[in-house]
Amino acid sequence: MAFSTRLFIFGSHSAQVFTVELRDVRNALQTLFLGCLILLCALATNISCSDSTTLKISKMSIENAFRLPSPLPQWPPGTGFGGGTIDLGGLLVSQVSTFTKIWAAQEGGPDGMGATFFEPSAVPDGFHVLGHYGQPNNAPLFGWVLVAKDVTNGGRAALQTPVDYTLVWSSENAKIKQDGAVYIWAPVPSDGYKPVGHVVTASPQKPPLDKIRCVRVDFTDVSETEDWIWGTNGLNVYSSRPKNRGTKDSGVSTGTFLAGDSVPSCLKNLNTPNPSSMPNLPQIKSLLQTYSPWIYFHPDEEFLPSSVPWFFKNGALLYTKGQESSPAPIEQTGANLPQGGNSDGAYWLDLPTNDADKDRVKKGNLQDCTCYVHVKPMLGATFTDIALWMFYPFNGPARAKVEFLTIKLGKIGEHVGDWEHVTLRISNFNGELKRVYFSEHSRGMWVSASQVEFQNGNKPVVYSSLHGHAAYPAPGLVLQGSKVIGIRNDTEKGNTVMDTGASFSIVSAEYLGSVVTEPPWLNYAREWGPKINYDIAKELKKVERFMPGKLKAELEKVVRSLPNEVLGEEGPTGPKWKDSWSGDERS
Repeated sequence: MAFSTRLFIFGSHSAQVFTVELRDVRNALQTLFLGCLILLCALATNISCSDSTTLKISKMSIENAFRLPSPLPQWPPGTGFGGGTIDLGGLLVSQVSTFTKIWAAQEGGPDGMGATFFEPSAVPDGFHVLGHYGQPNNAPLFGWVLVAKDVTNGGRAALQTPVDYTLVWSSENAKIKQDGAVYIWAPVPSDGYKPVGHVVTASPQKPPLDKIRCVRVDFTDVSETEDWIWGTNGLNVYSSRPKNRGTKDSGVSTGTFLAGDSVPSCLKNLNTPNPSSMPNLPQIKSLLQTYSPWIYFHPDEEFLPSSVPWFFKNGALLYTKGQESSPAPIEQTGANLPQGGNSDGAYWLDLPTNDADKDRVKKGNLQDCTCYVHVKPMLGATFTDIALWMFYPFNGPARAKVEFLTIKLGKIGEHVGDWEHVTLRISNFNGELKRVYFSEHSRGMWVSASQVEFQNGNKPVVYSSLHGHAAYPAPGLVLQGSKVIGIRNDTEKGNTVMDTGASFSIVSAEYLGSVVTEPPWLNYAREWGPKINYDIAKELKKVERFMPGKLKAELEKVVRSLPNEVLGEEGPTGPKWKDSWSGDERS
């Protein structure tokens, strides 16, 4: 249960009211208690208990391999999805997730916990290693690399052994906590071939030439760094990904890492125009039943989601520029909405004009709510992205944290027609969920499945922020700004929850052709809410009058850094007109 108290600050003629969240005080006390408990555990580490056991502090997470909570189901039959291998047009690849540890550092990297490097093991017969794997120690082992087999059947071979190796880095002289010394090698390819990974050894001797394979240049694409794995003494190691990532791009992630100045390529799927490895409609439905997220809403949330037809049939109106006095009701499927075009301000949607109906529609209707699903190929059709879109009739006003105070920001943040989403990234090799994308207003973040909370088997848990509806992987407070001042994104596991698998509609899967019919409202390119004309400076003055000058400037800086769509100045566009519809998610 949430409590709050009110603090009155009096000026010469009026009083300003701020809200102090006792939830913050409770969280601070919980943090203090947890810190004391950890300290007691640490002190007790060498104290014998009555049953002769000893308390121990947990070791690095990397020592434990992550597995999804429940076994994967048997997917419905199809052509290539979940078959274990994918043909890139003459190069057959398979995803390997079993490894042999080669070396570890116990410091540096994310959270200062070091990193561990592995060689893939249990490689299928006839397949060859393309590169080794590295991962920070602050998370359980949940990695993979691709191994490859030449199936060109004549002509120039798709794979070739390197002609030599170049030493990228050695830890011999590094003053770090480590398992002996390590050596990272870059393969030197013959003409017409490129490396797509590195080799790691615990010996200063060069690896055997047949330890790894380089790839014919037409099977490679440009890669770039992604997440930082580890670094020390001038060396930085990153995970890699294709530079160009979209539904029509052919770059394929190898799962290997980039070290130092050398930049191996990624792979390329020459069969991208015909992605036979993608799931068919029955397989999509099975994936949704397996991985459909549970969304928890904040206990104080007033503005819940609804279905799009519910929004239309409960009084939403279509406005036309120049004819504002005669808005039109919207058909339940959106059939009378203008199709295509662009966000030119010629049309927009708005709430009912009647105040009672307006207030009712703002609150949404969770019982008549549908999750809208877009399925698309990613990373050269070696992965399936399932984006689950939620529609909210109304986005509530923003709140700011100013030191220990919570301040309501008036109209700032309010807008009609809020679209938010969560994306599941699923391996087409075996149907395993690998990552989850949590949309947070105009951006978001990818989280490894090993770091996601699950419920009812393999269903990820999502926390929707109060009023703003941004998605987060854990409850608590996320601030947009600094520790002292910022826009609040509060999440909590309340009693209001939605199982997205209970009511979903697959609205688009372009690669399946006419199998999925897109509803008319999906191709409405204009705004789902009106452009709100209000004076931001005026709204800020209402809450800044009794704040110190420095805090005023900080608050204004944070507010004005928000995108116009988040501020509420612009009505948001629908899912199909977001960059992520045909591209990768923004993080």
